This record gives sequence, structure tokens and C-alpha cells, in this order.
Amino acid sequence: MRRPTARGRTTRRRVVRGAALGLASVALLAGCTTAGTRDGTAAGASGGAAPASPAPEAPRPEAPRPEPSGRTPDGTLLVADFGADTVTFVDPDAGPVDSVEVGEAPYGLVVGEDGRAWVATAEGVAVVDTHRRERLDLVPYETAGLGPVTGGEYRGGGMGIALAPDGRHVYVGVNVPSGNGTLETIDTGTREVTATTAVGRRPFDVDVSRDGREVYATGHDSFDVTVVDTRTQDTRRTEVAPYGTEGGLGSWLKPHYAAVRPSDGRLLLPFEGERLVVLDPETGRSAVERMTADTHQHGVTATPDGTLLVVGTGPIDPSEDAGPSLTVRTKDGQERVIPLDGPHEDVAVSADGRTAYVTGGFTRDGYWNGISVVDLATGDTRRLPAGERPLGVAVLRSP
Repeated sequence: MRRPTARGRTTRRRVVRGAALGLASVALLAGCTTAGTRDGTAAGASGGAAPASPAPEAPRPEAPRPEPSGRTPDGTLLVADFGADTVTFVDPDAGPVDSVEVGEAPYGLVVGEDGRAWVATAEGVAVVDTHRRERLDLVPYETAGLGPVTGGEYRGGGMGIALAPDGRHVYVGVNVPSGNGTLETIDTGTREVTATTAVGRRPFDVDVSRDGREVYATGHDSFDVTVVDTRTQDTRRTEVAPYGTEGGLGSWLKPHYAAVRPSDGRLLLPFEGERLVVLDPETGRSAVERMTADTHQHGVTATPDGTLLVVGTGPIDPSEDAGPSLTVRTKDGQERVIPLDGPHEDVAVSADGRTAYVTGGFTRDGYWNGISVVDLATGDTRRLPAGERPLGVAVLRSP
């Protein structure tokens, strides 16, 4: 059967998107979930045909569990257990070795050179000593209207999170279920919120410029990136919608995660395995480059040499689009697409750049409790158990 063209797929997606809008008008909020989901929440915004069933679980070998007082080895993975109230420490060869309670439904996390992890939960930002594997603090949010502490894709509280290059501030995107979100700035020395700034709706991701002077909050449900001046808290909004904004909250075709390109500081935002928006945050101008995975895309990271890794979560329409994958894109735009087994959400890369770790937690149905370990040279993959619905992931390393 002849494969549909990109233009044909876009037309059909608009039909799906229009149908989803009808659901969104009832739901009020929408994201990347379909009706009747596991959370009992409203029908979702980036969703079409969800996976028919969860992918099979990774095997769970008996892994040694070091004493909590022992120093965590470099190369250990830290994942946010969105389906629990913990972060899990994972040996990349053997599986989980320890877990620490941090707060309800942890989403994103970031780790500083001092070994402290900052974890965005529904309750506040948890501070974790990753060397000793213990929670040091929980910084409550100052944003109003978050509602009761709960789990699920639409819960109030922290989503994307980033650390300033000098380590002095953490920036967390806070979802407000009834409207636009905020960016809260936390002083890492005092562990107090020092600023709360209005940003777009459902800030899936937060990134920081190379010089630390700007923060970029990606608003999933408002089709935008909000640029925040870290000195003045002044903001400017840039729409990011290469397919347009038709469908509003009910649309699949929204921005999710971004990466700052090391060479020039531009933001890279992938869409549907078809288009990569390259945004100049200073001017607000953007260009669109072709991508090849042809699948709904979420997590993204850029390595120091400019390689971009993008997680494909699976198709909007299984009859037209490709399945889950990891796209490895060189700085000159050449792509290799590595198929994955089952949905995935976010990605981190080993210190030597040879291995990618892709979490199976997923913000929609079909998640599984593990990580796919991908050899970036050969494309070989293996599954590793890892916590409960893992989303955010980081590789621990000494400075």
C-alpha cells in the first residue's frame, strides 16, 4: 500500500485534531491522553489512538542494594517515579538499587555538580542528596490555584525543571490546572522561592540559556515558549506552532520538550517526527527543518557535540504513522531512527556519549516500568527495570 505523504498525513491529523477539540470542550483541560484514561481525568489533547495495551515489563533481576550511607557510584541513573512518590536509583547494568520518597507524582528532575537533585513533584520541589540517597528538603510552591495534591497527567504542581549554569538557582515550571502556569525561581542556597513569573499553559519543559541570563518555558497547551529574563523577570512570548493552532486544547500538534543547541543557543523543538522548529529566542524567529521518524515525539536532549536525541512515543494513527523510536540527529541534520519496543517519554545520555537511557513512564496510557538502554553505535537495545512509571531521568556523575 502506498505510504501517505507528509501533506496527506497533516490533513488527516487535522481531522483527528478537530475531533479531539470536541472532547476538549467538555474536558476543559487536555494534554497527551485519550478519553477514559488510567487517571480518571478528562479526555486529552495530544491524544488520538493510544497504544492498545502496555508494553511487556522488563525482567527484574535481583540487583544488590547498597547501604543507604554508601556513596552512589558515577553512572548511576536517577529517575522520577511519576506513578509513585519516589525517585529510584538505577544501576545501568543491574537495575534498581535504592529509592527515596520525594513527594507525590514527581515529573522532571535535574542534578547539580554538588550531587543535589531537584525534583518537581505535585507537592513542591524536593531536594535530594544523591550521594547519600536521602531527601534534604521539600520547597513548597508559592503559585496559587494548584488544587489538591494528586497524581495524573493534569495534576497541579511542577513539571519541567532546570538548573542555572552557576548552580545558584533552580527554575521550575508549575502547572495550574485552571489556566496558565508559572515559572518559580528557587535560590539553591536558601532553598526558598525568590520569584514567581507567569508563563504559558502546562509548562512541560524548562531550559536555561548557556549564559544563564534567560529561561525558556515551553507551554504545551498554549503553543508557545515564554522567555524569562532571570535578572528582571521580564517575559516575552513566542508562538511555536508549525501545524497551526487549530483545535486548541484538543490538538495533538503541540510543543512538548526543547533542547538548547550548544553551538548557537537556539531552541530545538521536534514535532511528530516530521518537523524540527529551530527557534532564535532573541528575535522570536524560527525555521523548520525536516525530520524522518514519523511518530509523535516528546523527550529531547542535546549532547555537547551537537547531537540531538528525540524520543518517539508512538503513532497518532497506527494505520499511517510509525511506532516508538529514538531519533539520533547529527548537527548537520543527518538522522538515524532506532525502533523501540513500547511507549517512552524522556532520554539522557551517558558521560561517554555511547549510551542513551530512555524512560518508559510516558504521560499517556501504555507506559511501562522500565528504561530502554540503547547502544548509540550499533542501535542495539535492551530493557532494564526502573521504578514506577519513570519520566525524568539523569545520569549521576562527579564534577
